[in-house]
This record gives sequence, structure tokens and C-alpha cells, in this order.
Amino acid sequence: MATLKDIAEKAGVSSAAVSRILNNDPSLSVTAETRQKVLHTARMLGYQKKLRSFNSYTMGIVQWFSANQELEDSYYLSIRHGIEDFCLSNGLNVVRTFKNDLNCMASLEQADSLICIGKFTEQEIRNFKHLTGSLLMIDMAPSDASISSITLDFSKAITDMMDYLTGLGHSDIGFLTGLEYLEDGSVFSDARLRIFIEYCKSHNITYLPYLQEDQFSSSSGFRMMENLILSGSLPSAVFAASDPIALGALKALKAHGLRVPEDISLAGFDDINLCEMVSPSLTTIHAPAYEMGQYGAGIVYHLMKNSPGAAMRIQMPCRLIVRGSCRKKQS
Repeated sequence: MATLKDIAEKAGVSSAAVSRILNNDPSLSVTAETRQKVLHTARMLGYQKKLRSFNSYTMGIVQWFSANQELEDSYYLSIRHGIEDFCLSNGLNVVRTFKNDLNCMASLEQADSLICIGKFTEQEIRNFKHLTGSLLMIDMAPSDASISSITLDFSKAITDMMDYLTGLGHSDIGFLTGLEYLEDGSVFSDARLRIFIEYCKSHNITYLPYLQEDQFSSSSGFRMMENLILSGSLPSAVFAASDPIALGALKALKAHGLRVPEDISLAGFDDINLCEMVSPSLTTIHAPAYEMGQYGAGIVYHLMKNSPGAAMRIQMPCRLIVRGSCRKKQS
């Protein structure tokens, strides 16, 4: 079984620092990167098993994505890592399940609290609420006002990106997005698309011929961009609702001999790690996914230990990350 010394050697810090980080010592001054590295190292080495004896609380995590989908779209994976790292540093047990797992609900019955990541129907939310009153949703705000939630400030994020693109002189802008289907077959309303359309209408931006909807995946990003290319009419800039979509679009553009950003500007949303590794590096919106998980776990941990009070509706700010995939529109 891993020891503090094992974690310290792997993470490149002292054993004392590891101990204080794992015990969530507020007086310890270390960078967020160092703290995250130690927590991830401890988790990878299986140190979580030792911590479980210190606390009888169990936090449940239910992910609406499948395990395979989670690997492709690291936004939801980062949220889960944030939750699990909080639990690790506070000595909490964790029970994790994916919505499509067999016996999903049964596996959550042992949980004292529950964090639901993603999009769920009202019936599913009622089922989760029946399991525990210490319930928090991440990435959607349910209609039930008694349930706390953490979401992104899409309005400011979309506006910031559109201000940036129009500031570069782009007046014809495409939007590539995905449809998210709930368990009952209905489509979850995408705030990003709604805000994008509202912005375009109020700023006289041509968008309708360049609007594509498919799925939130790199393969759908390729298909949507290829549809635009084959239509014979491309906008000067394209904004993708997720980075996987944008990376698929980038692949399609390269496959058809089009250069980014010389021939067309391209931007994404999420700021996954691959954004910095592709050429050109991807301009995007940074979504604080890991922090959403951390804060969410902290809130629901408080709810476990105290009588639940008024529900909280938290919107986390995003920020524009300018890299090499966008440029001024050429006259």
C-alpha cells in the first residue's frame, strides 16, 4: 500500500507537504498545480483506501456520460476528478457510477450525499432526491428550487468570444454545436446556441447559413465542418460549442486543404489539454471544470455535516483564452 513517502517521491515534494495537503491544511502555502499534482498522485497510487478509515461519510457521484464518452470529452472527466480529489484530501469514501451502469441506483444507496454531473430528467432528479437530501447538480440547474446547482456563466462566456471575433472584423460567423438528449428522448436546451443567436441578431452577424447541429464529439465536428465546406460557402470564422467539436472541424479543414487561421478562424469552448497541442493552438473559452467539481464537493460535504439550508444556484465565470487559431478578417 502506498505511503506518504511514495507519494512525495512521485510528486517531487516533501512528505510533510504531502501530509498537509492530504489533510487540507489551510495554513500551507503551495501552488494550485502542486496541490493538484499531489492529490492526483495519491489517487493514482491508491492512497484513498487508507484515508477511508478516517471518515465514515460516503459521497456518491453519478455521471450522465458513459465511461467511453467521458474519455473523449474531458470536460466531464475534469469535473469528476475535482470531486474525487476533494474527497481524497478530506478522507471521504467515494462511490462512483455512470448512469448507464447496471444497478446504478442501487450502488448509490450507501451514499450520504450525491453529486450528479450532466443532464437529467425531472424524474431522474426526483429519484436522486429520494436517496438523499444532500444533493447537488453540476452542469444543469433543475426546476426544483430546493436543489443546489453549479453551472457555467454561458452568457458572459459566449459574449466574450463573440466580442473578440467581431473585434477581429468577422461579420459572418458559423456555429457548430451538439444535441443533448435526455433519458426520456427530449432535447436539453443549449444555452450556448440561444445566446449565440441572440448576439448575432443584435449585432447584425450573418450566421444562419453556417449553423450546424450534430453531436458533441470530434467526429461530428468533422462532419459539420465538412458540410459547410461542401456547401461552397464558408464564413470567415467558426465558433464551436466544445473543443472536441472544434478539433474535429480543424481536421476537416486540413483534409480539404484549408488553412487555420489564414483561410478561416476557428474557436472552441472548454479549454481541454489538447487545445495547446494542436497546430495551430486553439483559441477557446476556459471552463473551470475541475474547480466546479472541487467547489461542488465542498458544498455537498457541508450539507452532509449540517442540516440543509436554502439551496444555492452558483454560476462560475469562464475566461477567453487567445491562441493561434484566429486572426483579423482579411479584406
